[in-house]
Amino acid sequence: MSRRSAVARASALGAGAALAGKTGAFAQSTPVASPAGAGDPDAAAASDALIEELMAGDNGTIRMLSAVTGGKNPEEDVLFEEEVARLTNIELDLVHPTAEYNERLLADLAAGVEYDLIYLGNYSMYDLAEQGVLMPLTEQIESSAILSNPTVVPPEEWESVRYNDELYGVFNKREGGRMPTIRQDWMDNLGLEQPTTLDDFYNVMVAFRDDDPNGTGATNTFGLSLAGTYDIQPFMSGFGVLPGYVEVDGARTIPYATEAAIPGYEWLARLYDEGLLDPNFATNTTADMRNVFLTDLCGMVVYWDTWVGLFNNLILTENPESPFVARGIPGAEGPDGEIIISRGQPALWSIPVNSPNPEAAFKWAEWWNTIPGITLGTLGIEGHDYTVTDGEYELTATGEEHGMDHGQPTPYNTNWTNPIGTLPGLEDAQAVSAEHAYLEVLGLEWGPEVQPILDEFIIQAILGDISPEDAVTGMQELLLSNGLID
Repeated sequence: MSRRSAVARASALGAGAALAGKTGAFAQSTPVASPAGAGDPDAAAASDALIEELMAGDNGTIRMLSAVTGGKNPEEDVLFEEEVARLTNIELDLVHPTAEYNERLLADLAAGVEYDLIYLGNYSMYDLAEQGVLMPLTEQIESSAILSNPTVVPPEEWESVRYNDELYGVFNKREGGRMPTIRQDWMDNLGLEQPTTLDDFYNVMVAFRDDDPNGTGATNTFGLSLAGTYDIQPFMSGFGVLPGYVEVDGARTIPYATEAAIPGYEWLARLYDEGLLDPNFATNTTADMRNVFLTDLCGMVVYWDTWVGLFNNLILTENPESPFVARGIPGAEGPDGEIIISRGQPALWSIPVNSPNPEAAFKWAEWWNTIPGITLGTLGIEGHDYTVTDGEYELTATGEEHGMDHGQPTPYNTNWTNPIGTLPGLEDAQAVSAEHAYLEVLGLEWGPEVQPILDEFIIQAILGDISPEDAVTGMQELLLSNGLID
């Protein structure tokens, strides 16, 4: 797929749409045991029929290349394989690289290694579909009583990943949004209200710097931490600037590399100059940023909605008496009142054309979106990550450590109710994503080619090493000369 066609395709689909609306040896239960709920009866009946079919037949083995789904270590991957076999009557050969997943994926495909399921981002899926590497799954998905049920996967989500009128993958999980995550306990200590405008955000950061928000008398706190330019979109929202590519009169543009973005870089430079922004933001990793937030140094980061719950769970597990409260909030209102934060790109399960067992592979992908599949993808392995006693679910110490994430912490299926309960703050953060998250148009070239150019100039502008105007000029020149914009 060409760079231009990626942008044109997404524009034709309305790819800026928001998530919704706007913009082993353990005592175990039976294979069908899962959290009960008063969900859609058609989805429940289809799930029961699939499980009955799976348990009655010889489904053979499927080989899966996974980036995120499975155990947390090689030993637990074995338990994951055993649990899949118990629950689906499918023998799973799980290949779960611990690093450099994309390199392993491309090398194995080039060498003709046979897999039945491979985990792909949407743009990688489009590229491999264009090369004829993947089986089209349109007919199977549209005739599946599970996957075609709108309570399992919303119809608009399928449209967002349709390529050349075909579907080439089944969703792994629902991707969330990245949003400002604030120390709500600091807000409460200082009597502050939720910021909605850029001025509000600025004033909150000043209070976090100056007004002893944690009550310790320390003077080393600051307002905001970032990991480079990841993720400045909630603040660019205040200037009406969209992330990713935007097609204008048939030409590919990147709003971050236009004059419209200059006021945003001026605003961020002011934060840095006044000590409101983490002095190490330019070199921070996301782990550095998280650590700063968790250790009472800053009052705000921009990160995934799922991490709101994880932040709270990490602190409360370590110290149940901690006053720490993380809360996800919308970004800044733009000139038209709209708020735009970034949404994660879809990730899916695809079946290569040389799959030895495509029938069982597709059935597994269907099952992954049922309540028993989601239970494995969230809670994990029964008897290892959680136990069930008289219908009551409880996480083990290992399960607590794993944070209810074995590849599908946030499913699409609206019939799912987590029997453990959701992590503190997660549901509210997900509601922010549902209202304001925007699926930006990227492409395979974005990560290796576009993002480094944007990072270089935007960071220099925030540090005050060059003017925002020169940063935009520099970005435009390099993007044009490398054929990345028109």
